[in-house]
Amino acid sequence: MFAAPGEVSEVVRRGFDGRRVLVVGDLMLDRYIWGRVRRISPEAPVPIVALARETEVPGGAANVARNLAGLGLAVELAGVTGADAARDALLAALAAEGIEAGAVLVASDRGTTTKTRIVGDHQQMLRIDSERAAPLAEADAARLLAALSERLPGLGALVLSDYAKGVLAGPLCAELIGRARALGIPVLVDPKGRDFDRYAGATLITPNRAELALATDVPGDDQPGLLRAGERLRARLGLATLVVTLSEQGLALIDATGSDLIPAVAKEVFDVSGAGDTVIATFAAGLAAGLGVRDTAHLANLAAGVVVGKVGTAAIDRAELLAALADEAALGQAAKVCTLPAAIEQVHRWQAAGERVVFTNGCFDLLHVGHVTYLEQARRYGRRLVVGLNTDRSVRALKGPERPLIGEADRARVLAALAAVDAVVLFDEPTPLALIEALRPDVLAKGADYREEDVVGAREVKTWGGQVVLVPLVAGRSTSGIVDRLRGDDTAGD
Repeated sequence: MFAAPGEVSEVVRRGFDGRRVLVVGDLMLDRYIWGRVRRISPEAPVPIVALARETEVPGGAANVARNLAGLGLAVELAGVTGADAARDALLAALAAEGIEAGAVLVASDRGTTTKTRIVGDHQQMLRIDSERAAPLAEADAARLLAALSERLPGLGALVLSDYAKGVLAGPLCAELIGRARALGIPVLVDPKGRDFDRYAGATLITPNRAELALATDVPGDDQPGLLRAGERLRARLGLATLVVTLSEQGLALIDATGSDLIPAVAKEVFDVSGAGDTVIATFAAGLAAGLGVRDTAHLANLAAGVVVGKVGTAAIDRAELLAALADEAALGQAAKVCTLPAAIEQVHRWQAAGERVVFTNGCFDLLHVGHVTYLEQARRYGRRLVVGLNTDRSVRALKGPERPLIGEADRARVLAALAAVDAVVLFDEPTPLALIEALRPDVLAKGADYREEDVVGAREVKTWGGQVVLVPLVAGRSTSGIVDRLRGDDTAGD
């Protein structure tokens, strides 16, 4: 059973607040050295990267925590680091994102796991790892378990993020699963390695294709066989759900009723770093907020589709996930035709995601190439284009009793079919001023046959920091001209 789209959006908007999630696992600091490549070294056949900047972000289990914090949950993080500068950088980054790190302990036998990536022109060229992949010392594991025990009560979910660096290699994993399940807390695991037995009793695990193939000895390219093996593994380990991430094919959801493929959301892929972290974080957020597994799987798919379009270790945030939900809802062209309240909400979501919204308006009666070119040009001033469309009554007031030739519902539907148009809103007033003030666009576009001082809403848009642009028109193209030619009056102008 699926929830209604509006219910899912409402959970993302408000239902994550106040939910506590604890993330336990292998912590890392991801360093990026960014630069440009313009020549090959004369010393060896290797590219020279001209350094532009350096960045550091939390990685591994810490990136799972970043995703959860971005979605609005209260996040606690646990694991180990060394007593070194990388620890200081990691803790500072976690604090900046509001992640509680009181259970991030200093290990007795290792430094902070650090991955340094050299990126030339957005292409990862080299990675250097500094790590010790071994089970924790017994004393360190005991200290970590003691710190975690007092944090379990009241959790919405427990996430175990295993990167095979040692934190979850010993008995700690099974102990945490047992204690959490006794308290009725969902346990989600991002697994690693061949032996999945230590995850027995978890609520949900999220292996990718290669990880499930390794754990079941079934070739990864035999998808039907792999999913059947996943069904057997789920039953043997006593899991409620096993989710297999299948890259560009999406997710396979395996539970007691069998397996179900949830197709991927088509996106341009720049970097898959951290996509698995986003998937398990979104599952944890959804389950903690009371969403069903299938609705949560759908959210996780959308979230992964967002982060793979970013370069570097990336996390999702609530505004991006809401925008992805809204975009999905608007895939049908008719869904682009909005009421004013829906348009206001949509514009707010786009702007919260950092997208510039362009507004223009008109009658758009007998849509022609001049209209289409104008709308395409207007959209280039931002990321989204909202069109205010005169109702039939307001067109008659402007153009006379014989217009419009095409009714408002048809005009709106044809506009919505254009790729350049993201939303269409009807307005009945003589001018679109009230609509502009309600939507508060970033850019107000009008044809270049106007002067800026004559554009309705120009002064108001500028008061909130917006921009007014005058878009060139295609000469000799107008609805009035077309109508006059059809009537046989070739002398008529625009």
